[in-house]
Amino acid sequence: MGSQWVWFPRACCQDSKAPGPDLEREKHWAELFDQLDLNKDGHIDIAELRAGLAGRGLSKGSLERMVKAGDTNQDGVLDFEEFTQYLRTHEKQLKIMFKNLDRNNDGQIDAAEIQHSLRTIGVNISFKDATRILQRMDKDGTMTIDWDEWRDYFLFNPLSNMEEVARYWKRSIILDIGEQLTVPDEFSEEEKKSGYVWRQLMAGAMAGSVSRTGTAPLDRLKVFRQVHGSTDFKGNVRSGFQYMVTEGGLQSLWRGNGINVLKLAPETAIKFTAYEKIKNVMRGSDENRNLRVYERFIAGCLAGGTAQTAIYPMEVLKTRLTLRKTGQYSGIADCAKQIIQREGVTAFYKGYLPNMLSIVPYAGIDLAVYETLKFGWLNRNRGLADPGVMVLVGCGAVSSTCGQLASYPLALIRTRMQAQASVKGDPKPSMLALLHNIVTQEGVAGLYRGISPNLLKVIPAVSVSYVVYEYTRIMLGVDIEGEM
Repeated sequence: MGSQWVWFPRACCQDSKAPGPDLEREKHWAELFDQLDLNKDGHIDIAELRAGLAGRGLSKGSLERMVKAGDTNQDGVLDFEEFTQYLRTHEKQLKIMFKNLDRNNDGQIDAAEIQHSLRTIGVNISFKDATRILQRMDKDGTMTIDWDEWRDYFLFNPLSNMEEVARYWKRSIILDIGEQLTVPDEFSEEEKKSGYVWRQLMAGAMAGSVSRTGTAPLDRLKVFRQVHGSTDFKGNVRSGFQYMVTEGGLQSLWRGNGINVLKLAPETAIKFTAYEKIKNVMRGSDENRNLRVYERFIAGCLAGGTAQTAIYPMEVLKTRLTLRKTGQYSGIADCAKQIIQREGVTAFYKGYLPNMLSIVPYAGIDLAVYETLKFGWLNRNRGLADPGVMVLVGCGAVSSTCGQLASYPLALIRTRMQAQASVKGDPKPSMLALLHNIVTQEGVAGLYRGISPNLLKVIPAVSVSYVVYEYTRIMLGVDIEGEM
């Protein structure tokens, strides 16, 4: 419904210097109110706003803020008077922001002015990114934004200052599917100083914990199928679950999940910290220089490698605990103790090489596919609504899946090496020897053993991760509405 409306036709848009909205504008607002008031009861509630403004990519949190800002009698809905008063007040705020952006006072905002404005609040973006932002609001193709375009774009988004607009333009959705190899997000200096970054990372860690717990049975099935070849572990997904439940009961489907969740927070923190340090080194003396996409990718891979090196023993423990039989280990500490006694400390880095090698194809393809899909959508919908959360979540799910397909053989070899128990001092099979054995005995298809449950968990993992992340970030005061 929302995408069919013509938002504030130019013929109805009068000079903002006129004292208050004119009759034509009031009439247009009345038409909008009537379209949003689906049940015709004289009030607009959250559900009606979500339905009517669905095409504009606004989250439930944004709409709740809009209602709260305009609801003067605090009855939870907006009547026509409250609706129009909200629009009047919000337009005044938007006009102030527009004038602040328009440095040369020519009534137009160009890409250089967007770039300068964001840099003054600590958000360093390239001219190319500033141009992309401009093109999303530029309806007439002039490569500038006039007051009408600015107002129409932000009218139903409850943003009140340039800091909030900056976060809108660079929204980040932290989606965890249990494969933490993605390039870390970019944050401004202002966001780091305010504590916003750590609140967002905490929200992401909470979302990842719930997501991993919800998809743990599929993850355990994946590990089983990776480690046990086609001759040892036959059958489909259903028979795999039946085998695990028969051996250890329903609760056995969550074996290994505890340490899988436990390692998420330190891995995320180390990766982010390392990413920031590596970026500073790459910038050198020019502290404000924006990293190019390939530089971000290199920094992300190095940061991911640093985090994986630090927490890798937990990865080995996760694999062993996931594969354990009933009564084999009493817990994480007992598993670690037995590995040290029987295999030595070096066992905690089994599979380290293929794990490091898998970071490059996963992170590279994930980043490339995500940005290609996202900017492809923006180019096809220039001047229209922002990509809603479903578009962003869809881009994330597709890009992560592509990354997994590229890196899966290395991930399979890593898991098999992690799972191989050996007596201390015995020779350990190399990555190439294991690769040769798999191809010889199971064919090329053997390199993708277990990928079906891994792909099955992508959609539920992304969905659960987003829902939990959305609610957690609101509780922590992390408000981000948009994507750069």
